[in-house]
Amino acid sequence: MVKSMTGFGRFELADENKKITVEIKSVNHRYLDMNLKMPKKLNFFEASIRNLLKEYIQRGKVDVFITYEDFTENHYALHYNKEMAASYMKYLQEMSEDFSLENDVRISVLSRYPEVLSLEETEMDEQELWADLEKTIRGAAELFVQARITEGENLSRDLIAKLDGMLGHVDYIAERAPQIIEAYRKKITDRVTEMLADAKIDEARIMTEVTLFADRICVDEEIVRLRSHVEHTKQTLLEGGSVGRKLDFIAQEMNREANTILSKSNDLITSDHAIDLKTDIEKVREQIQNIE
Repeated sequence: MVKSMTGFGRFELADENKKITVEIKSVNHRYLDMNLKMPKKLNFFEASIRNLLKEYIQRGKVDVFITYEDFTENHYALHYNKEMAASYMKYLQEMSEDFSLENDVRISVLSRYPEVLSLEETEMDEQELWADLEKTIRGAAELFVQARITEGENLSRDLIAKLDGMLGHVDYIAERAPQIIEAYRKKITDRVTEMLADAKIDEARIMTEVTLFADRICVDEEIVRLRSHVEHTKQTLLEGGSVGRKLDFIAQEMNREANTILSKSNDLITSDHAIDLKTDIEKVREQIQNIE
């Protein structure tokens, strides 16, 4: 199956203690460009998150948003720094003796001194948190991939329809070529007949001129290669997978063949079809840019 590089997925995991939400969205990009936005307390898992997402995504500019809400009231603990309090008391006593002042420091005052009492966040259970985080990320990633597949299927159907339309132009150009040569032969014959009146016409010379003309405008090789590229593209779309770069290369080759056909054409109708062919190839290539 073909995947689009445009997608969105959101998954939420919640219980009485916490809520984790993961959103993933992407647009097309030549390579994989992943941007993570999450709380600082989850930064420890960044490498693991990136490796996990690479199981689901090969290309695209991907933005990942992770939110974490802690509902518990015991994730902070009051810490008493006995050594710091002792240091304050020691120096306060020295100051009392140095200046002959009463040391009237009470516990309520001492407790407000910096770093004597402090609130510290309790350590997380990393394994438990990662298990929940991984489950949430995988849930969002699976929905994200499904959205890409759905869009990719729509792209694939539209591309195949455009490719069939391109084959119509190629077939017309192939059928038109003998008519152009015959029209050129008739044009030369009529002109020579008019110039020579009753004199005998050199059929061999005319055939030589026609052969040279046919060689100049011959696009048989280009048509064969174009048909091959179109069929190869359709087959690749049916096979699926991460085929965007491959299809982009084939589209470039198709455009090159169409340019050659246009440059060799000296027939207005053929030129019009070659221009339409180039236009369709460009449309195909634009859509291929959205395939992973």
